[in-house]
Formats: sequence, structure tokens, C-alpha cells
Amino acid sequence: MDDTKPSIRESARHVSPHKRGAVVAALMLAMALAALDATVVSTAVPQIVGDLGGFSVFSWLFSGYLLAVTVTLPVYGKLSDTFGRKPVLIAGAAVFLLGSLLCAAAWNMGALIAFRIVQGLGGGALQGTVQTLAADLYPLEERPRIQARLSTVWAVAAVAGPGIGGVLAAYADWRWIFLVNLPIGAVALWLIARHLHEPAREARSTRARVDWAGALAVFACGGVLLTALVQGGVAWPWLSWPSLGLFGAGLALVAAVVLIERRAAEPIIPGWVWRRRTIAAVNLALGALGLLMVAPTVFLPTYAQSVLGLAPVAAGFVLSVWTLSWPVSAALSQHVYRRVGFRNTAMLGSGAAALILFAFPFLPYPGAAWQPTLLMLLLGAALGLFQLPLIVGVQSTVGWAERGTTTASVLFCRQTGQTVGAAVFGAVANGVLAGRLGGASDLDSVTRALDAGTAPEATRAAIADAVHAVYVGAGCAAALAFVVLLVLAPRRFPVIEER
Repeated sequence: MDDTKPSIRESARHVSPHKRGAVVAALMLAMALAALDATVVSTAVPQIVGDLGGFSVFSWLFSGYLLAVTVTLPVYGKLSDTFGRKPVLIAGAAVFLLGSLLCAAAWNMGALIAFRIVQGLGGGALQGTVQTLAADLYPLEERPRIQARLSTVWAVAAVAGPGIGGVLAAYADWRWIFLVNLPIGAVALWLIARHLHEPAREARSTRARVDWAGALAVFACGGVLLTALVQGGVAWPWLSWPSLGLFGAGLALVAAVVLIERRAAEPIIPGWVWRRRTIAAVNLALGALGLLMVAPTVFLPTYAQSVLGLAPVAAGFVLSVWTLSWPVSAALSQHVYRRVGFRNTAMLGSGAAALILFAFPFLPYPGAAWQPTLLMLLLGAALGLFQLPLIVGVQSTVGWAERGTTTASVLFCRQTGQTVGAAVFGAVANGVLAGRLGGASDLDSVTRALDAGTAPEATRAAIADAVHAVYVGAGCAAALAFVVLLVLAPRRFPVIEER
């Protein structure tokens, strides 16, 4: 079957047009809560640390939230397929808002980190369920429009988030960073409760059974392995006993997850997620996407400030331009995949991304700001062609009862790719710096020395070499995604007729 052929609308799309607009507004508000979270908080870290202390562990404000979001994605995906999207989204938003309220009341850094994890437990439902509902509400030919809107939310958050966080921290109090979530979330909850009405599903012959043992095992396994990746090389050396112990425990938990899920009647991570070629290929490709995204998001600001000598605001602009071209490219991608198919469009995007990333090391040293800015603008356009056709395509290969699990699996792989990328590319950058400068130099200590004006010019060149190496690694990840799609993904996605 042609993978872009328009199909019959599912019963889930019975929502009237004016109510659908209200639901889409609610989804965008819910997505904004998750999208703004990291960028808003990051700019207020100095004020938070100054008030609560705990500088040595403040990175867990982000790591703890990321871990909770990542490991709960598969759980919420399965729950939304079992009980419906609406109750899962409402419950997740309520947990997120509770976490926000608790964060605003935190009395020390330990409490704030714990409450950020509570936020993350709700954030997993926001990210996964919003993406699933976007596919439920729109037929295949209209999905790029809603996905482009959701991409725009992330783009606006990336640009506006740091400014909002800085203003609140400077002129109000850092606690307002979390309190502003409450009115936004309340409006989203009201719109969802009032306007989202899912159709009744066929009655089950037996009562739905939730795989709580599998959910707990997935949560424990993901938490242990992601903690090992996040903290390895930071809190302790990679080959130390804490790292080896966590990786060993993680592998044991992987075996436990496989055993539990094979025996479960309604597994959280069903085997068909990896047995179906299309879903497995998209999972791996989006995992590679998460991996390559680390290069610009984590290392480009350092490059712009330390090598190009830009101020933080200008450095942020160099990064933010890809958020302008990404949603535009994503919205236009439908005109490409309707002609050549989902797989070929994504291969075009991943191949272009690989070439752009490989071009970064050829920039002159120290160079001008417009050069990496142009590459980021092109990279955003390439990734719009890469990501959106895969998400729209894979959602169209499953019915309502499997869409939540499928969407959660691809988002889980993308999030995991980002976590792995941060660990791997951090080790690559530190290794290059140590080789160029000698000793045990790392990126954080070197950039602090540059900020203090105590580092020689050779240090800037070493940072440029380190970031170049990271971009080469990111280019390899994009090339890997291209190969995965070429070898594993079917030329035409098996789109099903929607009923």
C-alpha cells in the first residue's frame, strides 16, 4: 500500500472542529510546560544555588527530571492505550503541577531535586500523550500541521525560555519559575476536561490488567542505567566501582525486564515494538537523532563563547536559529514524503544533517559568527525533514490501541539517545582536551579558566578541536540513522486504514 494514501478517519476524530481547536490549544499549552521547563530553570541556577546552596549537586536539577521523564514514557504509553489518553494526560499534568508547587516551596537543594523528579514523573505523560493525541485528532494528511505546531512550541520555548527565567530570577524570585506553571497548566487541564471526549471503546471480555511489575522493572532499569550514564565521568571515573556496579545492576535489570515482559499478559514494552521492522527502524533512527542533537545543544554555546568570543546572548542566538528552520521544514516535509515516501524523506534529512555536521570542523579558526549560524540554520531544516516524517509515518502504521505504546517507544529512544550522547560526547571532548593540553583537563575547568581570563590562546584552539571532534561524532550518528533507515526500514511504510 502507498504509505501516503489518505485514509478513513478513526472514530477518535469525532471531535467537532471548534472543540478540536480548543483541544489543540490545550495540547500546545501542555507541551509548553514540558518545553519551557529546562530552558527556564537553567538561567536561574545561580540564584537557586545562592539561596539554597548545594552547588556540588545542582546538575541533578536537570538530570533527575530527565531520568524521570525518560523512564516513565513507556509506562504512560501503555497506560494510554489501556485506559485512554484523557485520564493519563490529566493525571500526568496534575502530577507535573504538584511537582511545580512543591519545587516553589523547596527549603534546600535536596528537596528541590526530589520535587523536580516528581515534576518529571508527570512530564513523561505530557510529552508522550500529547504526541499520541495529535495523531488521534488528525488524519494522516493533516498530521504535519499539528506536528509543526508542536515543533513551534519547542522552538519558541528554546528562544523565550532563557529570557523568561532570567527576568523572573532577576526581578521577582526564582520560585516564580515554577509557580508560573500553575495557571498555564490549569487552563490546559480545563480545556482538556471540557472539550476532549474520547469515544467509547469495545468492551473487554476481561478486566484490563496493568503490568505493574513490568512498570516497576522498567523504571528501575532505566533509572539505574541512565544514572550510570549521567554521572559517569562526572561524579566518579568511568572505570570506578560505582560506574561498574551501576552498569552491572542495569544489565541484570534488563534481563529481569525481558523475563517479566515475556510472561506479562499486557506488557509495558511489548515484543512487537522491536519485532516490526518499521517501528524498530524508527526507534533506532530517532535514538541516533537524540545522540546527534547533543553536539549543538550542549557544545555549541561553549564554542561560541570560548572560541568566537561572543557574549552569552549572542551565543544563544547562534544556537537558537535552528529552532526557526526546524518547524518550517517540518511543516513543508509533507510535500516531500507524499512524493517519495516517509523513509526516503527521512533519509534525505539524515543524509543532509550528516554532511552539515561533518562540515563544522572545516570552519576557519577562530572564524566569524555567521558561519556556525548558517550551519545551524541548515541543520534545523535537515532535521525537520528527518524527524517529523518518521513520527507521522510510524504513528500511521498502528491503530488506536497501539499508538500510545508506539509513540512512547520512539520518544523513549530519542530521550535515551540524548542521555547517551551527553555521556559519550562529554568523554570525547574531555579526551581531546586532555590530549591537546596534557594532564586531566576537562571542558568545564577549561571554560572557567577562559572566563577568568587566565587561559592562553592555545586553550581556545584546544576547545575548538574538542568541539570539532564532537561534531564529527554527531555526523557519524546522522550517517548511522541513514544506514539504519536504508537497511531496516521498508521502502513504503505499511500504513493501515483508520477506522
